Amino acid sequence: MATRKSSGSRKYGKAASKRVESAMRRRKKGTLKSGRSGRTVKSRKQAIAIGLSEARKKGAKVPRKPGGRKRSGARKRSSR
Repeated sequence: MATRKSSGSRKYGKAASKRVESAMRRRKKGTLKSGRSGRTVKSRKQAIAIGLSEARKKGAKVPRKPGGRKRSGARKRSSR
């Protein structure tokens, strides 16, 4: 049986999990709305993302979004 390595620090804080839990409940009730369009959220993944985003805004311990450099549409290629 494999044992889990406990590093001591958690990736997500307790406040973050509470926010996600709350978002999931609101999704089930049908009161969770997406940001820009204001449509009702039906996806579980979207509800989790909204919960984490709310937690991030409130200053809870949540890792940064995996977003990085934006590529330009026309990339230059080296001529051979």
